[in-house]
Amino acid sequence: MLALTVEDTKGDSALAGKLAVTAITTGSKVVIGPTELPAAQHIATLSGSKRPPVLALADNFAGGPGVYAVLLGEADSAAAGAAGLAAKGSKKFVLLVADGPNAGAMEKRVANSLSIYGAALAVTLRYSAGDGAKTVDEMGSLVDAPDAVIVASGNGSPSPVLAALKSKGIPGKTISVVGTNRWLEHPMDPLFEGAFVATLDPGETGPIADRFRTTYNYPADVNVAYAYDMVALTAGIASAVGPDGFSKKVLENPNGFRGSTGLFRFRADGSSQRSMPFYRIEKGALKLVAKSTSGF
Repeated sequence: MLALTVEDTKGDSALAGKLAVTAITTGSKVVIGPTELPAAQHIATLSGSKRPPVLALADNFAGGPGVYAVLLGEADSAAAGAAGLAAKGSKKFVLLVADGPNAGAMEKRVANSLSIYGAALAVTLRYSAGDGAKTVDEMGSLVDAPDAVIVASGNGSPSPVLAALKSKGIPGKTISVVGTNRWLEHPMDPLFEGAFVATLDPGETGPIADRFRTTYNYPADVNVAYAYDMVALTAGIASAVGPDGFSKKVLENPNGFRGSTGLFRFRADGSSQRSMPFYRIEKGALKLVAKSTSGF
């Protein structure tokens, strides 16, 4: 029997962390959640051989060994977006990444993704708030005629960097711009026009949509789909290999899993990789370019 306990933490990170630790220390085989970023980060600092795997549903959580990031992360979005253009023939890329603890991992993910298609990351430039124009000037002196520029903006808006790129004629006929899912947390800026973005379709909830609407009387969103996928995943593992089957080997298998949010798989560092639709921003909206792209 697989028991599922659901707790409404109402956004309280301290309560979420406490509940997760309780689940970890009372013999749970797997933990789904928490949804609060500080709580997920706290759980990732805990060690111990008896800690069960944790499938964290926190937005912008990068993961940690044994604590898996379920939601789409910026690194995977950037890698998949770069792959979408590399698959169409682009060869030379520049990565402009907001400085922070995840910048190094972002560079590795993008470089690995491009290598699959015989493309290369010519240079990575980190920038901080206020020095976007300076970084773009530096890019111009380091790289001659890249095919594409990837802008991974982290918590901030990409608009200052995009304005600096526009002053250089980028994007243009020969140079494309690749954005990430984090761009879409901000109002759609005219500067986004023409950029490519790999991200999940917020309206794609697969087979759960009708049942969810019938039960709860409102449409399922992508966050509901993430949670549904994790419940289905754990139920499937328990059914196939038993309650002790939630091992690193099973969860990190290279074939991954297919759910209502598409194909996904977990890495040893706790990050996730996903296939997702590939879009171009046109007239302030996402226009589908390809049904699926991935950075792996």
